[in-house]
Amino acid sequence: MATGLDGVVAAQTRLSHIDGMAGKLVIGGYAIEDLAPRESFEEVTHLLWHDRLPNSSELASLKDALAESRDLPVEVMDLLRAAAASRCAAIDALRFAADALALGSKNDDPQRDAARLVAAMPTIVATYSRLLQGLPAVAPRRDLGHAENTLYMLTGETPATMQVRALEAYWNTVVEHGLNASTFAARVIVSTHSDLVSAVTGALGALKGPRHGGVPGPVLDMLREIGEPGRAEPYLRAMLERGDRIMGFGHRAYKVRDPRAAVLERVARPLFEKNADDPLLALARAVEQTAVALLDEYKPGRGLRANVEFYAALVLHALELPKELFTPMFALSRVAGWTAHALEQLDGGRLIRPFSEYVGRTDRQWEVPDERP
Repeated sequence: MATGLDGVVAAQTRLSHIDGMAGKLVIGGYAIEDLAPRESFEEVTHLLWHDRLPNSSELASLKDALAESRDLPVEVMDLLRAAAASRCAAIDALRFAADALALGSKNDDPQRDAARLVAAMPTIVATYSRLLQGLPAVAPRRDLGHAENTLYMLTGETPATMQVRALEAYWNTVVEHGLNASTFAARVIVSTHSDLVSAVTGALGALKGPRHGGVPGPVLDMLREIGEPGRAEPYLRAMLERGDRIMGFGHRAYKVRDPRAAVLERVARPLFEKNADDPLLALARAVEQTAVALLDEYKPGRGLRANVEFYAALVLHALELPKELFTPMFALSRVAGWTAHALEQLDGGRLIRPFSEYVGRTDRQWEVPDERP
C-alpha cells in the first residue's frame, strides 16, 4: 500500500525546484547558493510573493508594510503572558499567538494578511522569549530591517552587521522547499478558501512534529556529546549499531549533500572566526567527514549526506540563540514560503481533495449490542 503520497504531484508552483540527485535548489529561478548570501530576507520574500526581486521603490514599500504590522495587539500580549506563566513551549506559544493575529482582520485581503504574519511573528517569538526570562518586551523599531529587528527585540541591543547577515542567510536558505508537510498543510487549508492566518496556524502545527525536519537542536546536542574529533568515530558507530539516526544527515529530497548545508557552512565561518575559543565548527567538519564514511559503510547506496539542519545548528548557536527557539526561528523564515504557497493556491487553485484506498472489510452485518461478541 502506498504511503505518504511519495511521487504524487499535488500542485504546480513557480516558487521552488528541487533536484535531489544533483543537489540543486532553485528559489524563484535563482540557485540557492547565489540568492541566500546576497539578498535581504525582505527581498526574497518579495520574490516569492511577486515572482521578481524588488526594485528600490518596491523594497521600500515592503519594508514600510512590515514595519506597520510588527506591533502586537493587547490581546496577543495578554495571551503570551498567560503562556509564559505556564511555561508553554515556544513553538506552541507562536502557534496560538499567530492564530490570534486574526483579531480585527476581515480576511478580505490575503496579501495584507501575509504581510501581517511575516511581520508580527518575530515580535511574538522575541516577546515570548523575554517573558520566559522575566524580562520586559522590547518594542520593534521602524528604522531597523526585518532580521535586525528580530535580533534587537530578542536582546534589546542593536546587532552587529555580521549577525544580521548570518540570520538573513539562514532564513533565505530555509524560506521555501516545495511541498513539505507544513507547506502542504497550508495549501490544503487555503484551498478551501479559508484565510491565511488559518493556513499558517495549520502549518505551524505540522512543523511542530519531530518528523518534519528543519529542527537543528538535536544536532547541537550530538556535537556537544561527541566533544572532540577523536570521539566521532566510536560515538557514531555506536549510534549506527543501535539503529539510531545520525542527526543532520539524510533528506527525503536529496541523495547528495544538501545545497543549503554548503551555504550555511560558509555563513558559519566568520561567526566562529570571531570567537576563536569555540571549536564547534572544526568539530562539525570532522564529524561530517566521519559520518559520511560510516553511512557509506553501514547504508551503502543510500547517499546519506549532511542536510540543512547540520550547519543550521552552528549558525543559530553562533548567534547565541537558545535551543528552544530553533524551531520558531525556522518558522519565522518559512512563513514567507507558506504565505507564498497560499497566495499561489488562491490564484486559481482547485480544492485539494485526494482519495483514499479502502482496505477494510465490506461483509459485516449489524448486530444489536447484546448479541455482539
